[in-house]
Amino acid sequence: MITFKKVIFTLLIALVGGFVALWSYTRFFDEPKIVTVQQDQPMRYTSLPANYSGNLPDLTFSAENSVHAVVHIKVLQKGRYYSSNNLLDYLFGDGANRPQQMPIRQGAGSGVIISADGFIVTNNHVIDNADEISVILNDKREFKAKLIGFDASTDLALIKIDASNMPVLKFSNSDNLKLGEWVLAVGNPFNLTSTVTAGIVSAKGRDIGINPDQMRIESFIQTDAAVNPGNSGGALVNTRGELVGINTAIASQTGSFTGYSFAIPSNIVQKIVADLKEYGEVQRALLNVKIRDVDAEIAKSNNLDKIEGVFIAEVQPGGAAELAGIKDKDVIVSVNGVDVNSTSELHEQISKHRPGNKVTVVVKRDNKRKPLNVTLRNKHGDTEIVKADGPDDIFGAKFVAISDRDKEKLGIRTGVKITELGNGKFKDAGIKEGFIIIQVNKTAISEVNEFKRIIKNSRGGILVEGIYPNGEVAYYVFGINS
Repeated sequence: MITFKKVIFTLLIALVGGFVALWSYTRFFDEPKIVTVQQDQPMRYTSLPANYSGNLPDLTFSAENSVHAVVHIKVLQKGRYYSSNNLLDYLFGDGANRPQQMPIRQGAGSGVIISADGFIVTNNHVIDNADEISVILNDKREFKAKLIGFDASTDLALIKIDASNMPVLKFSNSDNLKLGEWVLAVGNPFNLTSTVTAGIVSAKGRDIGINPDQMRIESFIQTDAAVNPGNSGGALVNTRGELVGINTAIASQTGSFTGYSFAIPSNIVQKIVADLKEYGEVQRALLNVKIRDVDAEIAKSNNLDKIEGVFIAEVQPGGAAELAGIKDKDVIVSVNGVDVNSTSELHEQISKHRPGNKVTVVVKRDNKRKPLNVTLRNKHGDTEIVKADGPDDIFGAKFVAISDRDKEKLGIRTGVKITELGNGKFKDAGIKEGFIIIQVNKTAISEVNEFKRIIKNSRGGILVEGIYPNGEVAYYVFGINS
């Protein structure tokens, strides 16, 4: 009984204590609050939503404006039968004809229409050694093209189709192109016609050493717009749809695009095209100096206050630079107000001019800037403009100087190539189209005009020595009227 009373008493005390505790908590303490944390910038996936309205460039106008003026170029090098009909075989052999056949070769690239009457610029390596050049427009029309001229030193060529009212791309000043600026590459990669890719200008004034010509001019615009085989000769355009370059090369170990492409600046293209149209050959202007990039070593050894410009290692006597007052160890920092900080940039600026043109060159001497007026000269040391001879035949044949690519391939240093062969003494002697004449009467031939002079001054017999594109060496002898 006593035990039961104790249990009841303990329960009552516990209940009273609980009520007292609850009353005390609600009387002296605040109610709990729920805190909600909100983020002003919540985390998101990196993909853009469909209704994203950020500041991306609109490239549609540029693409539509340029795609119709970029053409697909197809070239054909015909198969030929060549005879060994040479002097040694004639004198010591059985005189038999030993024909050899070259296979038909086809290639393709791109080009840009630059005038309404059908002038098209492309790369020289696209049409080099072509017997036939076909141009396919964006609207599927096809034309045969004629080669107007080419320049191996810049890897540019000018062709023409018989057409009118063609869509054209206007040239833009490539000097104004900025790093990071958006550009489009338009062309026909892998024969996929009218293809447009986008990227930015990632560098300017690149010399990548791809051109084997000894007088090469390389000052490429580097972009990350995708360019592949077949894009060569196509357009690099800005966001206004203006031509800023001709796509020419890629940096690749696989033969396909791996990140960087290179285009010839439009300012160089425009000048080369103008020369080919007006004179038939390029008017190359020279400063007549040996130059090097300014680096830390040159700056230190010559006490230069800044690493900038192009270092003059040697001024050639009697050349344009010396006559203007430029000296050894001067540093060229600008040409006509355009800064130059590499040999490629200097070449680019000078290449825009012709022999006889005057340019203002700013040099640093004793770390002080000095402007000098320079009259540029040609490779012969004078200021004359050289015009190509007319298309008159030589004994029924037409010629062009041999390309550096053929020189390297065939292991020769000089030569002129027969591009067309009609009736005449060459054909009668058994010479075939494509033959490269290296020597005439034991005199090496490097230019068509030189070849013409030798023929003109020859009397009696002519000994012609040369090589065919397949590597076959041949000799021919024929007589001419005295």
